[in-house]
Amino acid sequence: MEKLLPAAGCRSHRRQRSGHRRRRHSDFSIATRVDRATVVTTDEALINAPVTLTNCDREPIHIPGSVQPYGFLLCLDERRRRVVHASANAAEQVGIEAEDLLGLGLERLFGPATQAEVERLLDAATEEPKLLTIQLDAVAGQPAYRLIVHRHDALLWLEFEPVAEGERNVLDLATLNQTLGQMLSAGSVPEFCQFAVDQLRDLTGFDRVLMYRFAEDASGEVVAEAKRADLEPFFGLHYPATDIPQQARAMYLKSWLRFIPDVDYRPAPLVPVLHPGQQRPPDMTYSVLRSVSPIHLQYLRNMGVAATMTISVIQEGRLWGLITCHHLTPLLLRYELRELCLFIGKTFSALLKTKQQQDEFAYQLHIRETQAQLFEQVGRHANFLDGLYQRRPTVTDVFDCGGAAICFEGSIITLGSTPSKPQIAELTEWLQRHAPQNLFYTNSYVQHNPAGLAIRGTASGIMAVSLSEEPRDYLIWFRPEVIQTVTWAGREQKVERLENGVLHLSPRQSFEAWKQTVDSTAVAWRPMEIKAAEEIRLHLSDVRLKIFNELQVRAAALSKLNSELERSNDELDSFAYVASHDLKEPLRGIHNYSIFLLEDYADKLDADGTQKLQTLVRLSQRMESLIESLLQLSRVGRQELTVTETDLDAVVADVLDVLQLSYQRIDQLVTVHGPLPTLRCDAVRLREIFNNLLTNALKYNDKPTPHVEVGLASAKVRGPRGTGRPDDYYVFYVRDNGIGIDARHHEAVFKIFKRLHAQDKYGGGTGAGLPIARKMVERHEGELWLESVPGQGTTFFFSLSKHL
Repeated sequence: MEKLLPAAGCRSHRRQRSGHRRRRHSDFSIATRVDRATVVTTDEALINAPVTLTNCDREPIHIPGSVQPYGFLLCLDERRRRVVHASANAAEQVGIEAEDLLGLGLERLFGPATQAEVERLLDAATEEPKLLTIQLDAVAGQPAYRLIVHRHDALLWLEFEPVAEGERNVLDLATLNQTLGQMLSAGSVPEFCQFAVDQLRDLTGFDRVLMYRFAEDASGEVVAEAKRADLEPFFGLHYPATDIPQQARAMYLKSWLRFIPDVDYRPAPLVPVLHPGQQRPPDMTYSVLRSVSPIHLQYLRNMGVAATMTISVIQEGRLWGLITCHHLTPLLLRYELRELCLFIGKTFSALLKTKQQQDEFAYQLHIRETQAQLFEQVGRHANFLDGLYQRRPTVTDVFDCGGAAICFEGSIITLGSTPSKPQIAELTEWLQRHAPQNLFYTNSYVQHNPAGLAIRGTASGIMAVSLSEEPRDYLIWFRPEVIQTVTWAGREQKVERLENGVLHLSPRQSFEAWKQTVDSTAVAWRPMEIKAAEEIRLHLSDVRLKIFNELQVRAAALSKLNSELERSNDELDSFAYVASHDLKEPLRGIHNYSIFLLEDYADKLDADGTQKLQTLVRLSQRMESLIESLLQLSRVGRQELTVTETDLDAVVADVLDVLQLSYQRIDQLVTVHGPLPTLRCDAVRLREIFNNLLTNALKYNDKPTPHVEVGLASAKVRGPRGTGRPDDYYVFYVRDNGIGIDARHHEAVFKIFKRLHAQDKYGGGTGAGLPIARKMVERHEGELWLESVPGQGTTFFFSLSKHL
């Protein structure tokens, strides 16, 4: 065992030899209560100021000058690797005063073996924390420590957390795999959020876990909650933007996870507080142990919270929200468990955009389908207005609203919650004078017309479309004031006051502050809703003018759009792009650490253990291949085409040259019926299409001599969607004499990762080639389909537009 090597003759060393007792891990208590006057910071005036909703933005939370005492900190000069800062509680952990640690190098802190491990960790250090479990010395009962290292502000940060006796630092891969599977299968965004908080509460044991989402105005709402049954609910609560100051939001973007095991901890100051060379406090943005704002700690105490963990939810570089965990008593989570929670949080962030797009698609599809039904009803009625309200769906069912009014030729028909008819008549007069355009919308009518205060309860938001050229003929949708739709989910709380009369921060006070900021405001109209309202106006105008032929064209276009939306939902390009990037890194870590275990512990593993690790390596490689295929599919849908005049005979020849490396006598196996045309296309994509189809034709073949034909199909060939007209399309074919594909699988083979055979048959593969090829063809405004007879062979057809 290596020893901690103190400086020769230092006071701590002498004290240790004279019987100074090292603190065991069991002596280290996160529940040490703090003297409210003892807080280390660089802004004493701010700390002594009363806690308010407005002074938080001035607090320098990135330079607290102290750490939480559930571990201790050493800061090394980046160049010389000598200790320049040490937390005062280091003496309680290792028996050496912080002052005596200053100036020491790694050779004086660790034994040779441990020093070498630490040196390797420091060489690779970045702002992202890296973990190593070490034993400081051989004193009986001395705990092992987790060493967490990162590099920032020209310093190397070494943070030590004691490892509890008997604690196992093992990542439960089965639990992780199950969690990822459930996250992928979660439905809507609310269900996805609820699953995340449920899962994190199950893993950590926190009394309450909240999903907190930020609005465009930076205010927040609790959108999911998992809690103990006896706690009052916070679900649905809204908080003002001031509850989380700007500098805290900026730090949440840099540091994904913050952990406070005890809000009443006694801060351990840095020694010295100021950097010796720069005379300023070090920037502790990325420090795991970084001490926390006393204002934030007071906020937590006012909520009755004793321990907390916060995980950032980041979407496209923007802070979408926070996952916040609360416990009513102190709670210390081991670092590995916090890292697992962080992984779940990052995975949630990666998948969130996909879930939002799914919800967006579902809502858009609802709008389209409801519009279609509404338009059909309008067409069946002699009085077209009757089709808007006499049976479901009505105009109030197209998108979210509180109610609607149909104002036409002096009559007013209301549906749902609306202002009175005289008030609606006054609104139509205002619209005629101040909003003469065909479409008007706002989520705060009061800002346009002070008289709107009288109807804000039902009509803070309005969207109106004109029904004719006549004045006061409008179709109007209404949305109520937001605070009319939000309720305080828990019991009333008495708001405490400090002696100087300044209010404590508390959830109830924050909710009241939020209500003030959204006075007379409704939920904003979404672009798809505005577009839908305009489409309804145009449609009604068409009906009124008896232009039925245009109605038929629009219905066909709507049907085509619905078909395209359904197909795009299956492909989910954005999911593949986000998930493949953020999931490959941890997967690569699992693969690498498995290799390390096989290499470093070969003499300690039995045959069964070695086989299992080899299986883990193989499966991780397989999963990385699948993720790479997802990424390739997403790129096809996102990257712009490079369209040039392309000789397809040359393209096919290039593909055959490449295949010659894998298949001898390729010219005898593949027959090209040329000449093939020259057309405008992306030559790189066409090579990939031909390469995929030709490779499949040769690979899935059980004949002694495979034979493949490539050529231009006759003008009579049409795709399933009608592409192939000679004036607009070329249709190509790749025909083989292989194993064939049963008719019931003709569409299945185009689904991502769908294979019809065992993994090791016909040379293996991921099942992503045909979906990628189809996507490339569709980017060229064409189709890819097949005809096949099992046992006789398969012909793949694809059409390409002549006018790209």
